[in-house]
Amino acid sequence: MDDIAFEAQILARIDDLDAAAWDACAGTDNPFVSHAFLGALERSGSATAETGWAPQHVVLPDGAGGIRGAMPLYLKGHSQGEYVFDYAWADAYARAGGRYYPKLQACVPFTPATGPRLLTRPGEPGDTADHLVAAALTLARRRGVSSLHVTFAPEDQARRLESHGLLLRTDQQFHWHNRGYGRFDDFLAQLASRKRKQVRKERREALSAGIEIDWLTGADLTEAVWDRFFDFYQDTGMRKWGRPYLSRAFFSMVGEAMGERLVLVMARRDGRYIAGALNAIGADTLYGRYWGATEHHPHLHFEVCYYQAIDFAIDRGLDRVEAGAQGPHKLARGYEPSTTWSAHWLADPGFHEAVEHYLSRERRVISAEAALFAEHLPFRHDADG
Repeated sequence: MDDIAFEAQILARIDDLDAAAWDACAGTDNPFVSHAFLGALERSGSATAETGWAPQHVVLPDGAGGIRGAMPLYLKGHSQGEYVFDYAWADAYARAGGRYYPKLQACVPFTPATGPRLLTRPGEPGDTADHLVAAALTLARRRGVSSLHVTFAPEDQARRLESHGLLLRTDQQFHWHNRGYGRFDDFLAQLASRKRKQVRKERREALSAGIEIDWLTGADLTEAVWDRFFDFYQDTGMRKWGRPYLSRAFFSMVGEAMGERLVLVMARRDGRYIAGALNAIGADTLYGRYWGATEHHPHLHFEVCYYQAIDFAIDRGLDRVEAGAQGPHKLARGYEPSTTWSAHWLADPGFHEAVEHYLSRERRVISAEAALFAEHLPFRHDADG
């Protein structure tokens, strides 16, 4: 650990800090910022210096063996696995003669889900979060990096970061909202007739080949199950990224550490699993993460990733389903546009100004897209049957 501003310290491994101390700041609402999840990423070799994710977690000691605040932070040698794309920035900076990498990234690796990035213990004064930001900026300057990025932060934290000179960036995801539904058909009843028929048709056709669905959580997450799911994950990873981000060991570790906060939706045909999606369970939200399949059937992706997630959220009384990055096709299936936030600091003043102008235009485009999406929500009007 190195000393930094405001008596902050930098952790090269999250395991250098007691899990209870970290989780006292992280809370229980969001599973991804837990010590268990972040620790599994590091111990499994998925998020390490060797993979371009060198941990640089900022913590504020309380002088009594605990901490007052923390920020999950990484020194990055690339822009992979982030889902807030800055490749064009890196290219422009390089063409101007600058060195974009390494950079600092405050996020949860490979996880495009909104969650706290400025973690503070309950009862701490508001300036504790400001001390975390100041410490991260001090670290950025001392390391001589090109930039600091805080991605998928809640809006209130993004606004706080803006007050420290970071630039705001917005994007869109699509989330499903539970409006007190007792069962899936209650949700369907709120859709326009044509959309309701479409969803029913997709669900019927997805299971038409004798496919059955299992929800697996806790003790159900055996090594044999993880082996099969990892086959699905590898297939998707090879097609999307060239190689999967997560190692097989990660799934065993995270399953052992926090299996009750995970649910695998697995599709079974003739007694064998053929597709699946991993979800994480928050205090009020189900977070859809990884999907894959070794057999391809019409609409099975929609069933496993979207409709089963809605079923599970209704069953557990969860308020929301966040089904991952991008995907306007989710709109027709009852998922509504939701703004995501990030904040960015760039060391070079000229580059900072150029990006500021770009983000101003980009935010207007994102806002216009959100308004357009809102006009095409699939919910019924009074005249619909």
